Amino acid sequence: MANNKDNHGRHGGIDSCSFCGRSAADVGMLFTGMNGATICDECIERGYDVLQEQNTKQGKGSKSQPVLKKSDLMKPQEIKDFLDRYVIGQDAAKKSLAVAVYNHYKRLLAADAKKTAKKATPNSEAAVVDDVEIEKSNIIMVGETGTGKTLLARTIARLLKVPFTIVDATVLTEAGYVGEDVESILSRLLQVADYNVEQAERGIVFIDEVDKIARKSDNPSITRDVSGEGVQQALLKILEGTTVNVPPQGGRKHPEQKFVQVNTSNILFICGGAFDGIEKKISQRLNTRVVGYNQGAAQHLDKKNLMQYITPQDLRSFGLIPELVGRVPVLTYLQPLDKTILRQILTEPKNSIIRQYVKLFELDGVKIHFEDEVLDYIVDKAVEFKLGARGLRSICEAIVTDAMFELPSAGVKEFTVTVDYARPRVDKMQVQ
Repeated sequence: MANNKDNHGRHGGIDSCSFCGRSAADVGMLFTGMNGATICDECIERGYDVLQEQNTKQGKGSKSQPVLKKSDLMKPQEIKDFLDRYVIGQDAAKKSLAVAVYNHYKRLLAADAKKTAKKATPNSEAAVVDDVEIEKSNIIMVGETGTGKTLLARTIARLLKVPFTIVDATVLTEAGYVGEDVESILSRLLQVADYNVEQAERGIVFIDEVDKIARKSDNPSITRDVSGEGVQQALLKILEGTTVNVPPQGGRKHPEQKFVQVNTSNILFICGGAFDGIEKKISQRLNTRVVGYNQGAAQHLDKKNLMQYITPQDLRSFGLIPELVGRVPVLTYLQPLDKTILRQILTEPKNSIIRQYVKLFELDGVKIHFEDEVLDYIVDKAVEFKLGARGLRSICEAIVTDAMFELPSAGVKEFTVTVDYARPRVDKMQVQ
């Protein structure tokens, strides 16, 4: 039964909250129990906040993630086929990513089977399903800007039945300095899992721009490398597997803050970075400019795509510490995009750039067409700018911005983009 403050909450002669002692006139509403005790709306709200905070601390999210089942276990080929619908090329990276995700699912299913067996026969030898523990294989993807590293991560996130988050390594600093602590990575995963720790401990984290935390210099320095080597050292235990005190809401850690303990042993980490300039390290290792009798092996190298020869040794030369390189055992690369691939990216994927612009104009009742010569011109300019697939969008924006500004008000129902229309707008972008 609820009493409002118009009748002063009088029920059975009781007109004050049994918890805080305030009268009905001082609160919004009083609720009366069977034994005559009362509680006001404000005490209920405070109790709810305390309960939510306690649930967060204990890892009990308000919403549960879907339970992983064997039927959810997509084969690597099926995962790659899904990626093919959105990402053109990059078969090597797709295969490595598909296998890593597939193995992650198998590890989770194996762990669930072991828990079930132990619960069924806790005092029996049969409770031990298998003494072999499968360790996780974190993965690192290396490729030039605009080759599709982040796109691969975002695309595969649509497919997963486990929590998945993408974080940026550029904002991380060593503990105690301005910036985010490494533990904020897990805060994002907790938020995605709705603060369900059990589900977060089975998730996948994509750490983007990992090359930006490379060691700044090989020479020892009296100053701390707070956004480079310091961050790498802080990442070591998290990548390998340990219990971490994570601030639930993210941000800086401080002594009086309440933490959630997260075990990272079953969290799969996927790292990605452009590693701009690492081709020089690869070239030095392969000795591509050798002169004399040993130049035969160097002549068989594809000097236009040295990224395919990358090894963990090159990552160390670039500035990643050996301990970090050892914790990401799967190393894969993304091919630089040539004209053929860029042309396909422009039109073929399910969410291709051209299809997006067609849809944008369609929402205004305008049918827009791009001539084949225009598409070839856009690709040529993207190769010239060396910005990868991102360059395609910037060029397209320069071409259609005027049309997007003028056509909705002009009442035009159909518009065709020609080379003569596109060229001066791209030239103007280059001048600016």
